[in-house]
Amino acid sequence: MRAGAAAAPHAERNRGRAVAVIGAGSWGTTFAKVLADAGCDVTIWARRPEIAHEIRVARRNSQYLPGVNLPKTLSATDDLATAVNGARLVFLAVPSQTLRQNLIDLEPFLDRRSVLVSLVKGVEKTTTMRMSEVIADTLDLEPDRIAVVSGPNIALEIAKEQPTGAVASCADLGVAQEVAMAANAPYFRTYVNTDVIGTELGGVLKNLIALAIGIVDGVGYGENTKAAIITRGLAEMTEFSVASGADPATLSGLAGLGDLIATCQSPLSRNNTAGRLIGQGYTQEETREQMQQVAEGITSVPPVLELARERGVGMPIVEQVQMVLTGRMQPKHLGPHLATEDEVPQAELSLGAPPIGRLKRLFDRMKGTRA
Repeated sequence: MRAGAAAAPHAERNRGRAVAVIGAGSWGTTFAKVLADAGCDVTIWARRPEIAHEIRVARRNSQYLPGVNLPKTLSATDDLATAVNGARLVFLAVPSQTLRQNLIDLEPFLDRRSVLVSLVKGVEKTTTMRMSEVIADTLDLEPDRIAVVSGPNIALEIAKEQPTGAVASCADLGVAQEVAMAANAPYFRTYVNTDVIGTELGGVLKNLIALAIGIVDGVGYGENTKAAIITRGLAEMTEFSVASGADPATLSGLAGLGDLIATCQSPLSRNNTAGRLIGQGYTQEETREQMQQVAEGITSVPPVLELARERGVGMPIVEQVQMVLTGRMQPKHLGPHLATEDEVPQAELSLGAPPIGRLKRLFDRMKGTRA
């Protein structure tokens, strides 16, 4: 039995719920399928008329999801006004560097009650803003009208209905639950939180670590090197996110560790693939030509490092990735730089806690007081 056949309870709850997905790449099309399989009335907007036509007529998006049949209930258009007409939830699945312009184009057609939901895992290069911040800045929306969805989301696997989970986040828990309900398909479980910063940064930062994993994989390093980079990478992600105002628990969940594992180990990951090609000696331009897709991690490295410096957070793995991307380091030299550029041993993770020496002195004083 097809997984979608078990969709009745989800479909009943979402019957008549109009939603829109802006962007018909692999992830946008996949998420539109999730929403349709959850029972929503979905319209997806494609920039190119021929993609909208293929989705609408052939029930396929052969360029981005080859071999996947799309639901009959999924509608497609290349007209923004048609796409968002009547939609309470508008999901955004466009490249991070074009989101602002897409929002400007979208604004005249939005209902004043619509909630904008970012599916985009990137940082705007010119402003270092997260995608929810770009939405707020461009459309002047209140926090309760902006949500994000993130997690271990390899598009083709989900399009094939392989089970996974994700997190919907909004400052208003009720809105997060509304988004989660719309995206609860039989093979796709959506959890909720109110930590928009942590949920969003997990999706941004894991791409940078996946680039590092791809680079060392392309060089030919083995599992020990990759395990060390994933673990140290998670430490960098957590320290950066907490310094930005996130809850550290979020980085241990689906939006942090879960997404990191999936993106680092899957050959379907764009960032892993881009890193692997670079590790094999391809230039960034050659990598783009080979992939014919955007690897968000490459464009996110400079703004993330800029923010890290502002926050006083060290991110040596991401620094090494930047050095490889700019040609200042050979890919084979990335592996040894796992924790620091000097030889002084450091603590594995620091989230604003006092250094070990201070803790020891405090403990000694407490013992003396009790004596």
